[in-house]
Amino acid sequence: MFAVIKTGGKQYKVKAKDNLRVEKIEGKVGDSVKFSEVLMVAGDKEMKIGTPLVKGAQVSAKIVALGKAKKIDVMKFRSKVRYRRKNGHRQPFVELLIESIKA
Repeated sequence: MFAVIKTGGKQYKVKAKDNLRVEKIEGKVGDSVKFSEVLMVAGDKEMKIGTPLVKGAQVSAKIVALGKAKKIDVMKFRSKVRYRRKNGHRQPFVELLIESIKA
């Protein structure tokens, strides 16, 4: 059984016992998180597609880790004007363990 959930402005295909990295959400390591924005649930023989959400469907997960992604450099440059700017950015993330999918 798998589901498609929406969180952080993105959509993710998840199965039970999957590890998943999503945009930062509130919580600490070990906390449970429930996602009620389920767009699709598919089992062995049956598939439910929401319009836009599947009613009553829920995906529960556990927060495994909090962290930041690798650093990216943001450069701005204009020729002939002596204009140069350098910035860095590290995107925060939450790593989840999907525990169950309820249709």
